Amino acid sequence: QVQLVEFGGGLVQAGGSLRLSCTASARTFSRYGLGWFRQAPGKEREFVSAINWSGRSTNYADSVKGRFIISRDNGKNTVYLQMNSLKPEDTAIYYCAADGNGLGGRRINEYEYWGQGTQVTVSL
Repeated sequence: QVQLVEFGGGLVQAGGSLRLSCTASARTFSRYGLGWFRQAPGKEREFVSAINWSGRSTNYADSVKGRFIISRDNGKNTVYLQMNSLKPEDTAIYYCAADGNGLGGRRINEYEYWGQGTQVTVSL
């Protein structure tokens, strides 16, 4: 069982930055692929970014490419999402997820474990 806890959400003006963190309880954290997803009100949960077990492979949704950066620190059991040039359409609850296959894919059903989510609100 893996427990994930997100930190770092909040309210920011358009054009600003936030860094989300997600800390995992797993002893074998370095084996997991990790992803960030988000869900806006009235919308389905969507892929944002993912990173494989080694950190050498990353994926981004087109909507965040060039603005968001995913990284991981296996020594701290933590994955980060640096969000820059934020837009109002980035407003959502952001979820961290862990994939036991280590691949860090784009599909929701690849991830077995999920955090509780953290709210990100971007104002004009």
